[in-house]
Amino acid sequence: MKIVRKNETKIFKNSEVCTAIEYSMEDKDINKAVIELIGRYPDKGRAMNEKCKEMAYVIKGSGRVMVDEKEIKLKEGDLVLIDPGEKFFWEGNMILFVPCAPAWSHDQYKQAE
Repeated sequence: MKIVRKNETKIFKNSEVCTAIEYSMEDKDINKAVIELIGRYPDKGRAMNEKCKEMAYVIKGSGRVMVDEKEIKLKEGDLVLIDPGEKFFWEGNMILFVPCAPAWSHDQYKQAE
């Protein structure tokens, strides 16, 4: 068993509208973060993960995610799974719980048009 206390988290400001609180367990198979979004991320274009699946559970708020050409409206309690290679962006005012498998890393995350 592993546990990460809130005071052991790392905070990353991905942009002016997107803050991630990482709960690192140094596990290459999965990692997790709580994301606070107050706008559009990325601010232009789309993002894509080449290796991991990104799941997002809406803890609070509402918004949308555009995955490839499909718009998915989200509200509290919804869950979405984005597969490797899918191009996406988030928009809204939401707090998300986001586990990724295998563990997310910056080198596998790309900006896409």
